[in-house]
Amino acid sequence: MKPNFEKLVTNWGNYPVVKKEFKSEENYQKIKKFVLNHNELIARGNGRCYGDAALGEAIFSTSKLNKFISFDRLNGVIECESGVLLSEILEVTVPQGYFLLVTPGTKFISVGGAIASDVHGKNHHTEGCFVECVLSFKIMDEKGVVLNCSREENSDKFWATIGGMGLTGIILSAKIKLKNIESAYIRQESIKAENLNEIFRLFEESEDWTYTVAWIDCLQKGKNIGRSILMRGEHALKVELPFKLADKPLRLKKKFSPTVPFYFPKFVLNKFTVKAFNFLYFNKQRAKVVKNIIDYETFFYPLDAINDWNRIYGKSGFIQYQMVIPKEKGEEGMRRILETIANSGQGSFLAVLKLFGKNNPLAYNSFPFEGYTLALDFKLNRELVQLVNNLDKIVEEFGGRIYLTKDSMSKSSLTNYLKNVESSKFTSLQSKRIARGA
Repeated sequence: MKPNFEKLVTNWGNYPVVKKEFKSEENYQKIKKFVLNHNELIARGNGRCYGDAALGEAIFSTSKLNKFISFDRLNGVIECESGVLLSEILEVTVPQGYFLLVTPGTKFISVGGAIASDVHGKNHHTEGCFVECVLSFKIMDEKGVVLNCSREENSDKFWATIGGMGLTGIILSAKIKLKNIESAYIRQESIKAENLNEIFRLFEESEDWTYTVAWIDCLQKGKNIGRSILMRGEHALKVELPFKLADKPLRLKKKFSPTVPFYFPKFVLNKFTVKAFNFLYFNKQRAKVVKNIIDYETFFYPLDAINDWNRIYGKSGFIQYQMVIPKEKGEEGMRRILETIANSGQGSFLAVLKLFGKNNPLAYNSFPFEGYTLALDFKLNRELVQLVNNLDKIVEEFGGRIYLTKDSMSKSSLTNYLKNVESSKFTSLQSKRIARGA
């Protein structure tokens, strides 16, 4: 069969880059034809995952499955096609007093991608993963059959698909439950921590807060290791807003979003520039504790304010490395991780530490379990493979694992935790790499 269309495709990390057949359709019969005519394929949403997770021998893009189906404003339930972005849902629902129950650090991911990754956010310890808001979805299996899946109907398929990384079929649409909000703003507290011991104590003290996250300076050593800033937040009530915001509490002013116009040269990001950035970021907050009211975009999606920020890492690309370590070993494990990174000199200025709560036992393919997770960006270079190997050894020693949505080169023993996703047709480059034991 002659390919429909071949193009160079990569995900957000710009690594790897592949030339593969790429197709997008909105008609179910045409999607079925594409499925039946290919031996191997994988669905892809907006390409905001990292690495090789949404890349395959043939790629089906859900970009044309981009329509809203219904919005029950009384009960806060929205139904849409799988290619709809979380940003588009927020545009519709926030002015109506609703917000996503769970959101990752970018709003530019598709609903299908959110289900396939079972994404988590700053509130996993209180509200779990994305599955907690998923009421049902429609999925096309390898025979082209469309199945309605929920906790009651085709439940085996439902739970295998949650966090199943697209290996169970093409998600076509979904119905999700939203949470009520009174305003589009967050009541935030930012607290500086001088070292790892202090930031872990702050996380423990903040477990009653809905949202917690910490930026961490991953190049510090010795007594300053783990120097960080904890940010914790709650959805602001209307009465908590300053006068100038209380008039239109669910409306945000349109902001200017700058764009990174080109790929940065390789030399721009190095241990010296990262050190300088980390120093400035930590010290821009002068007080120990700062309390303020900020809009939800600033709190949840700070990087989304900069278009094409991934170009900062250069044309060769970057990886994001995210692991979770059991809670009881969290501080010790993170100390070892941070020491290894600091000694390598390959620091990340985007280093984020979060607390995971107990996992949903039914969502057996989801990445999180009770513990601490650290996400870091590393520019591609010759020394990176060795650093990842060293980090993998520590994660394995402490009984952790790697987030598949971010993975591009970690050990198979840390990434082969998916169950009931075996398919003769839906296969990604990542799943084949893991199966090979690479």
